[in-house]
Amino acid sequence: MNALFYSSRKLSRHLAVILLVSFSLALNADDRVAVTKVAADVQIPWGMVQLTDGQLLVTERSGALFRVDMASGTATEISGIPKIESRRQGGFLDLELHPDYAENGWIYMSYTSPEGEGRGNNTTISRAKLKEDELIDLEMLYRTTPNSKRSVHYGSRLEFDNDGYLYFTVGDRGQRDDFPQNTNVDAGKVYRIHDDGRIPADNPFVDGARPAIFSYGHRNPQGMALNPETGSIWVNEHGPKGGDEINVVAKGLNYGWPVISYGVNYSGTKFTDLTAKEGMEQPAHQWTPSIAPSGMVFVSS
Repeated sequence: MNALFYSSRKLSRHLAVILLVSFSLALNADDRVAVTKVAADVQIPWGMVQLTDGQLLVTERSGALFRVDMASGTATEISGIPKIESRRQGGFLDLELHPDYAENGWIYMSYTSPEGEGRGNNTTISRAKLKEDELIDLEMLYRTTPNSKRSVHYGSRLEFDNDGYLYFTVGDRGQRDDFPQNTNVDAGKVYRIHDDGRIPADNPFVDGARPAIFSYGHRNPQGMALNPETGSIWVNEHGPKGGDEINVVAKGLNYGWPVISYGVNYSGTKFTDLTAKEGMEQPAHQWTPSIAPSGMVFVSS
C-alpha cells in the first residue's frame, strides 16, 4: 500500500478539493488503480511522511503541519512550527524522516522562510522532534542566501542516501541567468549535508563559497528519490514550456540549465539554441510537452 495526494480542480483555485487517499497499483496493463479516501479538506498538501505508528504527517503549503490518523481520517494541527512565509509557490513544503527515526525521532522539513539576509524569502532546511502534537528541539540546518523577492522555484525536496547523507534541492528562484551556473551562490542546485547540518569533507565544492553544493545547473527539482538498486539519487525537475527532466545526480556535475534545454519560454520564444554541450549532463529522460512532475518514488514490487 502506498499513499498519494489527489487533487481535483474545477473553475478556479478557490474551488479546489483536495483529498488524501491511499491506493494500490498492480503493474499489469489490464489492471486498474483502486483508490480509498483517507482524509478530506487538506488544502494544498505538499509533502508527507508515514510515522512508525502508521499515522501521517502532512504539510500544508499555507504554513501548517497536520498529523493524519489513517483509521479515523481526522487531521490534528501540529504546533511549534518555524516561521513560514506562504506566497505563490512557497510555504511549508517537504518532510523526511531520519533513517534512524525510530531511535532518534528527527523529522526534517523544508519551507519558505522570510528570515535571513535581504528582502524576500528563501528555502530553509530544519529538523525537529514531535512530542504530543508539538514540534520541539527545532534546529535550522541550512538557509539559502540571499533572500529573493521572486516567489517561485523553491525546489525543497528532501532525501537521505544509504550512507546517511541528507540531500535537498533548491530551484533557481526564477533567476535563471544569475544562479544555476554559479557555484558561489545558492539556488539551482542539489545540496548534500550530514544529518546535523555539517558539510561533508568530500563535497565537490567544499572549499568554495557554498560548500554544501553537490550538483548544479538545475531549474526546479521538485521530485527526488533514492534508487533502491544502485543507491543513487534521482531527481525530476520542471522545465519551462517543454523540457521537464529526470536526472541522476552525481557529485560535482553540471546539468546545464539554462545553457542547454529542450524547452522554450512560455511565450514560445527561445532562450537557448542548445540541447547539448560538452561538460553538461544530458537528462536520463525528458518530456516535451511538459508533464509538470513533482513527487517521485521507485516502485520495486
